[in-house]
Amino acid sequence: MFVGRKFAAFLFDMDGTVLNSIAAAERVWTKWAERHGLDVATFLPTIHGKRAIETIGALKLPGIDPVAEADALLKAEAADLEGIVPIPGAVAFLNSLPPERWAIVTSAPRELALLRIGAAGIPMPRTMVSGEEVTHGKPAPDCFLLGASRLGVEARDCLIFEDAPAGIAAAEASGGSVMVISATHVHPVVTPHPAIHSYEEIAIAADDAGAMALSAARAAA
Repeated sequence: MFVGRKFAAFLFDMDGTVLNSIAAAERVWTKWAERHGLDVATFLPTIHGKRAIETIGALKLPGIDPVAEADALLKAEAADLEGIVPIPGAVAFLNSLPPERWAIVTSAPRELALLRIGAAGIPMPRTMVSGEEVTHGKPAPDCFLLGASRLGVEARDCLIFEDAPAGIAAAEASGGSVMVISATHVHPVVTPHPAIHSYEEIAIAADDAGAMALSAARAAA
């Protein structure tokens, strides 16, 4: 698991990676899909990891304004925070990191991201990139390139934590290394990257220059 590697910074996706908001998101999107006559079971797996405007735009529904629909969905998601919880071990792991060495990079709008971070009780990052800050959302690498830049490092020197195919593709395209978080996966994701189910499985050590190395967490005595 990246034995011998040191990273300048860690970049974390949010939903499904440091917190679990699937139940809340799928409640809102289910109602939206039903209103538009979509097959809910087929549609819901496509919403994760991407910006709402791109998910809606890809459907090419007649008479639908993706901007207006995405705005309405944001309001509905902001009003439904029930059941949002941290991924196991995420709070302690994020608290163990030097605060200037990590960022959250999410497809969610900033307003919604802040609400979900608060609802889950995970540490508030000093640095965050939200969906409206880039022209091209995941699977384009723009968000991870911006996140690395804000931390003053190159994306190729970062370890990127992701859970969804669109996010994994964005991380790969940025040139960074990828760790897959499988805590919310109903079905295994086929990936060549290392994967963990919980942050309780890993630990970090930082050297005097602030570079971070990842290791397997020691079992409790």
